[in-house]
Amino acid sequence: MAAFLYRMGRLAFRRRWTVALVWAAVLTAVGLAGMTAPEAEEEPFSMPGIESQEAFDLMEERFPGAAADGATARVVFVSPNGEKVTATENKEAVEAAIAELGDGTQVASTVDPYESGAVSEDGSTAYTTVTYKVDAAGLTDASRSHLDESLEHARDSGLTVEAGGDAMQDMGGPSGTAEAIGVSVAAVVLLITFGSLAAAGLPLLTALIGVGISLFAITALAGPLGLADTTSTVAIMLGLAVGIDYALFIVSRYREERAKGRTAQEAVALATGTAGSAVVFAGLTVVIALAGLSVVGIPMLTEMGLGAAGAVVVGVLIALTLVPALLGFWPNAILTRKDRKARRAGGAPPETRKVNGGTRWASFVLRRPLPVLLAAVAGLGALALPMTDLQLGMPGDEAMSTETTQRRAYDALAEGFGPGFNGPLTVVVDARDADDPKAAAETVSGRIGDTEGVVSVSPAQFNESGDTAVFSVVPTTAPTGQETKDLVNTIRGDRPGIESEAGATFEVTGTTAMNIDVSEKVQAALVPYLLVVVGLAVILLLVVFRSILVPLKAAAGFLLSVLAALGAVVVVFQQGHGADLLGVETTGPIMSLMPIFLVGIVFGLAMDYEVFLVSRMREAYVHGERPAQAVTSGFQHSARVVVAAALIMIAVFSGFIGDSDAMIKMIGFGLASAVLLDAFVVRMAIVPAVLALLGERAWWLPKWLDRILPRVDVEGEALTRPAGPEAEPAEKDLART
Repeated sequence: MAAFLYRMGRLAFRRRWTVALVWAAVLTAVGLAGMTAPEAEEEPFSMPGIESQEAFDLMEERFPGAAADGATARVVFVSPNGEKVTATENKEAVEAAIAELGDGTQVASTVDPYESGAVSEDGSTAYTTVTYKVDAAGLTDASRSHLDESLEHARDSGLTVEAGGDAMQDMGGPSGTAEAIGVSVAAVVLLITFGSLAAAGLPLLTALIGVGISLFAITALAGPLGLADTTSTVAIMLGLAVGIDYALFIVSRYREERAKGRTAQEAVALATGTAGSAVVFAGLTVVIALAGLSVVGIPMLTEMGLGAAGAVVVGVLIALTLVPALLGFWPNAILTRKDRKARRAGGAPPETRKVNGGTRWASFVLRRPLPVLLAAVAGLGALALPMTDLQLGMPGDEAMSTETTQRRAYDALAEGFGPGFNGPLTVVVDARDADDPKAAAETVSGRIGDTEGVVSVSPAQFNESGDTAVFSVVPTTAPTGQETKDLVNTIRGDRPGIESEAGATFEVTGTTAMNIDVSEKVQAALVPYLLVVVGLAVILLLVVFRSILVPLKAAAGFLLSVLAALGAVVVVFQQGHGADLLGVETTGPIMSLMPIFLVGIVFGLAMDYEVFLVSRMREAYVHGERPAQAVTSGFQHSARVVVAAALIMIAVFSGFIGDSDAMIKMIGFGLASAVLLDAFVVRMAIVPAVLALLGERAWWLPKWLDRILPRVDVEGEALTRPAGPEAEPAEKDLART
């Protein structure tokens, strides 16, 4: 591996114009493809293998043309000053508003609240549901403007008018604010780390090129593949973070080799052969973790994982080719000011510092490995404790800011009709085999209506064939409450008796049931996912480090950091501690997809730091240093760069905390927390402490396993070993070059 990458870096340096032009051509081609691609029609959320999805599919099949996935806007009218919405003047204003709402070109229907009984018992609140012919993504700007104008006209009458539903969703793309914050902070960190504008700018430039290629490619494929907006958001997030980090490691190793007096071409080749090897395997662990999300069986997770994995692959390729090429254009601009001054004067470059912050910290840990280990594990364990209270769900309008009309509509409905009104269940009755379909539907609705925890059941609506009925069930409790989940399970548990009595089958669906089913599916998939991803990564690290205990330590450290990060997410987003600081106005269940997605990304990034840091220790050990000396050498050369890389990732992820999308906000906070804990606690404290306690045993590998494992030479042993008569062919080739 090291020999191959050595030659690749050397070739990229020598053929820098060709490499630069190839990447420019790739960026131009995918850019044109992305800009000319037709706008993607966002696919409706789908979750194969759960009851609520099967019921939804049955509705679409039995009610053709009914636009089961059509957008809806639930408009709420609240009378002022204790008046009633049934008062003549208020009723006229409500009916005028409903008439205006129904005039929209894409509106399928509106419902008169006075005829449908959609008026609260105290007469203070009424609502209407506006159903559209298309889904939320298909609504035109004209339809959205018409809805907003109708709401404003209704407010002019003195009524409080708010609206919720998916028709009110903001369909705009990402603003770019998060990316700008991440890049700005990264620039400052790089400038402090390298002390050179050129050295700081090169990783940023190459990372932005990689993100541009990935983003344009996803945009071009969004239409044919039906990719969601979150696919590109996550790809940008990870592509930017790893793109900067991978280039950072190559540039840092290049400067180190130049400081030893090597020529620019030789330094580039050695940097690509050594640091580049770590980049390859670090990238592979991230790709494994992200691509492994496809085993969960959730299409949206699969899209996000594969899109982000593609961005990581692009980042690795750019680090191995474009970064060496750009170093060829400006071989001395990347160096420190002292180094450049010494070279202009014709003197020798200054010697690399033997003692720095990394060596001092490593020495501290090596003197007190057990106390450091116990303190770090205890701290992470304390942070992970809130994980035991983790509640999964899919927060809706109740999690939005009170400044939004969606949240105010949610609160008004809950106050006027009860908390369960915002999360009705939809029951689909398949009476195709029933002798009397109407009687069967009445039996099902009657039995469900008698269930404890149900407020009301709407009249059943039949399809044209008269063999399928749909009705709504309003619970007494809020959509995200545990009691509502228990109610859904109770209804489904009573199904055999109800179906036997009715002579027809039924299924429970709706947004609330869908969220419950998604949560259960994600929880069931988490352990198999961990086994697959962690197992593959441990095997990969076994090949890289040729050790049994180092990969196991890496996996254990990851589990500690990810559990602690999830604990932090629970503390803020579920328990509400410090939520105001992050703009989280309402706390509740953690998004169902959040834990498994966080696990996937954090595992890959945790292995990044493991590979970068421990590969330098392994390199020192292979080249003859004692275990304790190897730990110190690894920290001397890598600690500062790992800290800079971690700070950059934290900055990039933290920028997404300000995103309006609740899932992106939560992911940004979770990832920033996980990187902080993994880089500064696990890799900087637990790793050296464990290696110090293990000593030589850390690098133990059974001889039979050593013989069958492939040799990838991540530590670059072939690049420093003299080429004699018994040297390997690759080493002889290096000697000739």
